Amino acid sequence: MKRILGFYFSVFLLLFGACKETPERTEEMNKEIGLYQEPFRPQYHFSPPEKWMNDPNGLLYNQGIYHLFYQYYPDDIVWGPMHWGHATSADMLHWKNKPIALYPDKNGLIFSGSAVLDVNNTSGLGTSENPPIVAVFTYHDMEKEKAGRIDFQTQGVAYSLDNGESFSMYVGNPVLLNTEFRDFRDPKVFWDEKKEQWVMALVAGDHLRLYRSDNLLEWTYMSRFGERLGAHGGVWECPDLFELQVEGTEERKWALLISINPGAPNGGSGTQYFIGDFDGVSFSSDQKEEKWLDWGTDNYAGVTYNNTPDGSRIFIGWMSNWAYARDTPTEVWRSAMTLPRNLSLSKINDSYELLNYPVAAVADLLVEETTLSVTIPPGGMESIGLENGSQSEFKFTTAARDLMFTFKNSKGEQLVLELDGSEKLATLDRSESGVIDFEETFGSIQQMPLDNLPEGLVEIRIFIDASSVEVFINRGQYVMTAQVFPMNSFSDLEIVNSGTTPLKIKDLQVNEVLGVWE
Repeated sequence: MKRILGFYFSVFLLLFGACKETPERTEEMNKEIGLYQEPFRPQYHFSPPEKWMNDPNGLLYNQGIYHLFYQYYPDDIVWGPMHWGHATSADMLHWKNKPIALYPDKNGLIFSGSAVLDVNNTSGLGTSENPPIVAVFTYHDMEKEKAGRIDFQTQGVAYSLDNGESFSMYVGNPVLLNTEFRDFRDPKVFWDEKKEQWVMALVAGDHLRLYRSDNLLEWTYMSRFGERLGAHGGVWECPDLFELQVEGTEERKWALLISINPGAPNGGSGTQYFIGDFDGVSFSSDQKEEKWLDWGTDNYAGVTYNNTPDGSRIFIGWMSNWAYARDTPTEVWRSAMTLPRNLSLSKINDSYELLNYPVAAVADLLVEETTLSVTIPPGGMESIGLENGSQSEFKFTTAARDLMFTFKNSKGEQLVLELDGSEKLATLDRSESGVIDFEETFGSIQQMPLDNLPEGLVEIRIFIDASSVEVFINRGQYVMTAQVFPMNSFSDLEIVNSGTTPLKIKDLQVNEVLGVWE
C-alpha cells in the first residue's frame, strides 16, 4: 500500500508541477489513475465520484439503507448551482453512488435540508401501505437575490415512493415563504412524539426558528432562540435539534447543533452546540459558555440521521472549511465527509458534554499491525515505523498530559499533535504537513482547550486518511478534525515525552484501515 500511494503521489507531482497541461491531458491522466485512486483521495471517508460537494443533507435510514444526500454541483469542482447528490450504504462506510436526487427548478436552487419517513402518510403524498420519504429543503432564487430582494430563500418539499431512488417535486411548492430574513434556510424536520406533530428547525441569520405542522406541507411559526447566546461571529446555518439521555442516569436533555460561518474557534466555519430543554413549542438553555462539537477547522454543517433502527443519534459532517474549501489541491473531486459518529451526552465535572465518537462499524475496517506498550523517560522519544501511515488508526490510553505525536514522511513533511498539561491544551500543527500554500491561513496551528478533561486514564484515538486527520480524546469529549495534504504517505511516528515524569502508554494499537471503494 505504501508503494502504491507513493506512485499516486508521483503522478500528482507531474500534474501539480505541470499546470500548463491541457485539460485533455489532465483528464487522460486521471482516467489512467482510476476513480477513487487519485492523489489525496480519501480511502475510507465518503467523497463524491467527481466535482463539488458540501453539506450533508437528508440523512435518513429506511428499509435497511442509510441515505446520504449532499449539496452537489455536477459541472465543476467549485461551488455552483446546488443540487442534491445521493449515496446509499448498509453500514455508513461502504457507499454506493446514486443518480442526482434533486435538481434546481423554477423556484430556485436546491440548498440544504432534511428527510423524514412519513410513516402515517400525514402528507398524503404516499399511501398507508407505501409511506413516502419526504425531503424538506431550502429553495434559493438567484434572480431575486441579484435584484436585491429579501425573499429569495423559501422552503420546498419533494417526495419519493421508491425508497429514495427517485423524487417528485410537490406541486404546491414553496411550502414556507419568507419576507423578513435574508438568510432563511436549512430546515431540519423531525417527528415530535409527545405533541404528535412535525417540527421544523431552521435558521434566520443570527437565530433559530421553530415551526410545527400536521402534514409537512403547512407550517406554523412557534418560537425563536439564540440571538444573545452562543457564538455570533457569522451566519447561523444547518440546525439540528434532538433529545438524548444523559449517560448513566435517567435524565434526558435536548441538544441543539448550530453551524456558524465564520466565527469558529480556529477560524472560518465550525459547529457549536447547546444543551437545554424543548417543550414542544420552544427550546431553552441556561448554558453560558460557547461549546464546540469539534475544535478542528474541518467539520462543518453536520447533522444527524432520522429514523435510525436502534434510536441512536448518528452524525456526519462536511470535512472542509469555507475559508479555503474552493481552493484545496484536488482536481477530480472536491471535499469529503467525516467518519460517521455516534453522539452521546455525558455529565463530566458537573458540565453537560456532547460527545462524538466513530460508530462501532468502523472496527470492521481495522487490520491490526502493531500493539505495544511503551514507557518514555522525560525528554525521551520513541520512534515507530508505519506500513500504512496515511490509512491508519492509532489508539491508546494514558494518564499523561504532556506528550507530542509527530507523523513524518520521506519528504520531510510532518503533522504534529501535542498535549500540554500545564496549559490544559491540545494543538494540531499542519504547518509542514504537505501542500498548504493554496490559502494563507491553512498552515496555522489549531488549538483545543482541555479544561474539563477528567483526571486519570483517557483514551486517545487518531484516524489518518489520505487527506485528513480526526482526533478523539476521552471517547469524543474533545475532537479535532482537519484536512492535510501530504505528498507521500506518513512512514514514521515519533512520540516525545514533554513532561517531567515517565510517559506510560498502555496498549498502543496501530491498525491499517481498509479502503471502502472497489
